[in-house]
Amino acid sequence: MTTATYTVNGMTCGHCVSSVTEEVGGIPGVSGVRVDLGTGLVTVESDAPVDAALIRNAVVEAGYEVADPS
Repeated sequence: MTTATYTVNGMTCGHCVSSVTEEVGGIPGVSGVRVDLGTGLVTVESDAPVDAALIRNAVVEAGYEVADPS
């Protein structure tokens, strides 16, 4: 199992969490998504690594943005 964590900006409520979870969870190969509203962290679990661009696109589709790594 592979785990990747992303910081998502702009989430402010439970609906935000649901939207991101639904979009990211719909990516082929993703087996689990955990969203922490307080920190903005989104943890993605998959059997094999998932292209970060797919994750970014799903987050954008949900209406938010992935923060650039520092």
